[in-house]
Amino acid sequence: MTGHKTPTSSFFGLGIAPKILDILERIKFKIPTPIQEKAIPLAIQDKDIIGIAQTGTGKTHAFAIPMVQRLVQKKGVGLVLAPTRELAIQIDEAFQGLASAFGMKTACLIGGAPMHSQTQALRRNPRIVIATPGRLLDHMSHWNFMPNTVTMLVLDEADRMLDMGFAPQIEKILRFLPPERQTMLFSATIPKEIMAIAAKYMKLPVSVEIAPSGTTAEHVTQELFIVKKEAKPRLLNKLLAQYHGAILLFSRTKYNAKTISRLIRGMGYSAAEIHSNRTLSQRREALDGFKSGRYKVLVATDIASRGIDVVGIELVINYHLPEDAENYVHRIGRTARAGHKGHAVSFATPDQSRDVRNIENLIKSTLPVSKHPEFPPERFTKPGSSFSQSKPKRYQGRRRNSFRKRR
Repeated sequence: MTGHKTPTSSFFGLGIAPKILDILERIKFKIPTPIQEKAIPLAIQDKDIIGIAQTGTGKTHAFAIPMVQRLVQKKGVGLVLAPTRELAIQIDEAFQGLASAFGMKTACLIGGAPMHSQTQALRRNPRIVIATPGRLLDHMSHWNFMPNTVTMLVLDEADRMLDMGFAPQIEKILRFLPPERQTMLFSATIPKEIMAIAAKYMKLPVSVEIAPSGTTAEHVTQELFIVKKEAKPRLLNKLLAQYHGAILLFSRTKYNAKTISRLIRGMGYSAAEIHSNRTLSQRREALDGFKSGRYKVLVATDIASRGIDVVGIELVINYHLPEDAENYVHRIGRTARAGHKGHAVSFATPDQSRDVRNIENLIKSTLPVSKHPEFPPERFTKPGSSFSQSKPKRYQGRRRNSFRKRR
């Protein structure tokens, strides 16, 4: 399915078993998202699938529902590979809600957690294993996990796994898996490297594209401020005062994430940080605290751009633009989830015209430039290098302004 076709009225008619339909009803899943509507029937029919859908559109249940249903009917293990610990944990939680009704156990294999407890979980013969690539290979090297038992495989956020340098590990894992298996690949973007994996390791995959690669979340509005580096903290302070909901802020490096968290706390706001230098327990505490409202701001590096599934994030701030333009789509996709509205604000320094142009080329849209009366207007040092410079204007009343009095 492509475009904005209205989804079906319920999960009935997709080939889902009655017992799973009862579970979906109980957890108040009433209307399938477009990716679920299109992918679930194909997956139940044992098709290999390449699913392209923007973040926040329900991809996890698009593979979890058919995987549980098929494993009830057949032998073997379902394996899900994910790029980050946070995402793996969230996928495991989604599976547990379905698998426990059939007496199926799951195992979540991630770095930063004790190997022993994961080994014990594997000895209980789980039917579904969710893992990050490196930790799965650790267990394979200790003979804790037997890859020849895998009959269904999901690569979730596959492009992110490649961005993080997991390509050699994924290739190694795939070489050990039985060729006669069902493979599903899901992601928001599909670069050529993923198509190469599909051609080599998948059998006649069906492409399910809900939105073109690079499409931003449907209900997110965006704006750009061109500011000097030294003005960013003052501008951030203005934003924090204007927005009263949950705010997710992205920093380019873990060192900067720590500095910005300290800065925000100095402004009188609660903040936590999540990046690769934090232990697993610290990262879980930060995410849980953000979900519960204990922290107003969560400061994250791109490791969290696809590992945070929190409904109700009001604002995403790109304090630093991402090195890779595709990460912009994943960052701002943390807001405007599950049909909610959201807003994304990006800070660019005058010398970042190329970075902005790369983002605009990817999303096929201009980032509207906003100006604030307390900051001198800045322009990119290379005029004409960004679409945004063609119409530099102050936000008018008909357009959303971050600094309008919020009610």
